[in-house]
Amino acid sequence: MIKHDGVISRISHFFALFGSFSTLFCCALPALFVALWAGATLAGIVTTIPQLVWISDHKTALFIFAAVMLTLSGISQYMNRNAPCPSDPQMAKSCTQTRKISRGVFLFSLTMYAIGFYFAFIAKYFA
Repeated sequence: MIKHDGVISRISHFFALFGSFSTLFCCALPALFVALWAGATLAGIVTTIPQLVWISDHKTALFIFAAVMLTLSGISQYMNRNAPCPSDPQMAKSCTQTRKISRGVFLFSLTMYAIGFYFAFIAKYFA
């Protein structure tokens, strides 16, 4: 069982957030720039940060990695949803706030993943 404050839990949360943001850079932001007629801005960004092209070329692997990390993070969140907080009132309050923040970051990551997935794999069928 993964502890709420365990190293595996923190690592999976970090990589879930990192993976979901990467999907935005890969697919959603370029589509947004093109939709807003900011192709020159996109060209400037790609010239400045050429790694974005590599990320876009490997988007399937990126999305699989992000999905695995989000799944691990979600499992960790679910398993520890009712874990006891310390009895000290100050620490208990901190524990409760940390859980709420963690849940919010996880939901934000899921949203970013969904947006990136839409632009990478679904939007092309509606163009």
